[in-house]
Amino acid sequence: MALAACGPAVAATMSFEDATAILADTCGGDIDANCRGVNLDSSRLKDCLTRNQDSVSPQCKAAYLGAFDAIAKRVAARVAVRKSCEREATKLCGAAPKQDAKALACLLTATRGISANCSRAISEAGYR
Repeated sequence: MALAACGPAVAATMSFEDATAILADTCGGDIDANCRGVNLDSSRLKDCLTRNQDSVSPQCKAAYLGAFDAIAKRVAARVAVRKSCEREATKLCGAAPKQDAKALACLLTATRGISANCSRAISEAGYR
């Protein structure tokens, strides 16, 4: 229910913790009853809840697709950081393409030289 009140901009940057809390609060009992033994990765859990829609509570039905959508958007935002910040990572941090952790740490401490696009990508990914 809390997710339904959120606009699209909030859902795009919802933390993994917040999305998981929505799932736990609204679907915890349904997951225990219908998805016991399912690996807790988001795609398998979403598939299980979708397969068992007939026995899932109305509260869970209203919230779980939005929560999984928020998780997918956060994952996509984290992937987008590499592309959005590639120039800055090379120029400011001297980071090679495979050095994502080094580049991210450097970009988070940089005070100048980061484009608005890169800064937005870092924020949407939840790194700040």
